Amino acid sequence: MDDTEALDAYSRSVSSVAAEVTPHVASLRLARGSGSAVVFAEDGYLITNAHVVGTGSAGVATFADGTEADFRVIGADPLSDLAVVRVRGDAPPAARLGDADKLVVGQLVVAVGSPLGLAGSVTAGVVSALGRSLPVRTRRAGRVIENVIQTDAALNPGNSGGALADSAGRVVGVNTAVAGIGLGMAVPINATTRRIVDTLLVEGRVRRAYLGVVGVPAPLPDEVAERTGQRAGLRVVEVVPSGPAARAGLHAGDLVLTVGRERVRDAQDIQRLLFAEVIGTRLAVTVLRSGAMVDVIATPTELDG
Repeated sequence: MDDTEALDAYSRSVSSVAAEVTPHVASLRLARGSGSAVVFAEDGYLITNAHVVGTGSAGVATFADGTEADFRVIGADPLSDLAVVRVRGDAPPAARLGDADKLVVGQLVVAVGSPLGLAGSVTAGVVSALGRSLPVRTRRAGRVIENVIQTDAALNPGNSGGALADSAGRVVGVNTAVAGIGLGMAVPINATTRRIVDTLLVEGRVRRAYLGVVGVPAPLPDEVAERTGQRAGLRVVEVVPSGPAARAGLHAGDLVLTVGRERVRDAQDIQRLLFAEVIGTRLAVTVLRSGAMVDVIATPTELDG
């Protein structure tokens, strides 16, 4: 295969995904801000980023064919940076959803959204990393979006809330551009986030526990892996000041092995634990620090939107 044929194959794959996904993606306009959203269920339900809707309750959605419809915000979950809105009237059918847990580094992904207000824009790249945690600063507090997908597909303001799709046209993530222009991150579509979305549909909010650590997956030293039977943990990169993890004495450089006696290998393992039932509960956290196993007690607080 020569370079021209390879490029044609790549182009065909990207254009095929774009053609399938773009009709399901809308541009959102609110009184304060804008972004993108993806139709994920029938009857006009769209998923977007929590930071896109902010404190807004309604707005206007514009689809790729130019159709406009009013929408109202059903609910938002700041910790996962996910929100659900519902348009009034007709909406395109739901996009096909995939499972981000099946993604591999190097896999082709296509981002569809409305960067800088340019509806139906498409960029492509590969999955650069998985299991990342993304710290986000607001005027009120610091928070952490867990288990994001990192991609080199270019994202800009307005891409937030749009679709990240695999080469089969399945939506595997919701793009978030809060990390900064050019840094591609997406909230994964998987069993954990589906639970979050289902809760938003029913209750309008998700009571979330909050620890305040940012980390990346890291292998355990051989001797520790042999002793514990665990091969990987979560390397703490940052501890959010004044958060539960900071108050418990966790430090950057710690390698988290367990939380609440449950093994932790990546950010998603922590996120699975951080639902309403552990708010205010004392959780034992075991870390590897300077070659020694250390236990601390952290008490998650409720995330304040």
